Amino acid sequence: MASASIETAATTKAASKGRGKPDRFAPNYWPFVIPALIVISAVIVFPWVFTLWMSVNSWTLGQSQVFAGLDNYARLAVDPRFWESLWHTVLYTVLSVAAPLLLGTLAALIFDAQFPLRGLLRGIFVMPMMATPVAIALVWTMMFHPQLGVLNYLLSFVGIGPQEWIYNQSSVIPSLVLVETWQWTPLVMLIVLGGLAAVPREPYESAEIDGANVWQKFRYLTLPMIAPFLMIAVIIRSIDAVKSFDIIYAMTQGGPGTASETINIYLYNTAFAYYDIGYGSAMAVVFFILIVLLSFVLLMVRQRANWSNGEGR
Repeated sequence: MASASIETAATTKAASKGRGKPDRFAPNYWPFVIPALIVISAVIVFPWVFTLWMSVNSWTLGQSQVFAGLDNYARLAVDPRFWESLWHTVLYTVLSVAAPLLLGTLAALIFDAQFPLRGLLRGIFVMPMMATPVAIALVWTMMFHPQLGVLNYLLSFVGIGPQEWIYNQSSVIPSLVLVETWQWTPLVMLIVLGGLAAVPREPYESAEIDGANVWQKFRYLTLPMIAPFLMIAVIIRSIDAVKSFDIIYAMTQGGPGTASETINIYLYNTAFAYYDIGYGSAMAVVFFILIVLLSFVLLMVRQRANWSNGEGR
């Protein structure tokens, strides 16, 4: 017993000494983490720090920098063109989310049914997502041409006169939304189709026994059960639409005039057409904050909703 107690005490003392000293042969993960930190710092952190620094300087390309403090941000507050571009961004985003959401949900309900050649038609329907934005912009620009465009030619068959589409200030944003809807409705359809595939069939059988019609089954069964997937589609489309640049710039460059100039287009023109780097950087910082706030609000709505019974958490 005495020898066993002595051995136990010696083992405990050795273990305590081992805990007090670091083992030089213990695995060290820092060599694997440091390269990733360097890449993240070079690609993400440094550009934003540099942008913040430029936003507090008055810097026109080719001239020396002058520290301006918050003058660039104060200039944004009284810039009517900035507020106009902000309104265009909000309008474009709302329409570019609502239209694909409605049409994508309708397409998902159609393609969820069983009918011949359903797989082939699904494949054809998602093809617009595969095209590059600039190619889409060029094709639709030709289709929107007032004299030579195919859209006005098709409208003539139903007695509608030629439209000016992207060449008119009042119709340019709806026309751009039409292109956005054509390209991204398939994405919403795929998301909602995933939700429909996970919907159980037992509630529908009970509803049919109770005499529910098609609208009642959609309103009280399908819609609540696919609501999480609809919210995911709203989040993805909102973030994508609010930062849309390529299609708008390739089709209108913000015109006619400034009728389709979103914040992205105004920012690009300020920094790379007018070479006002400091003011453009301040605009980029404000735009980034708006995107973060939008993402935060959408994620909060998604997290606070209890989709199983329709009540808040």
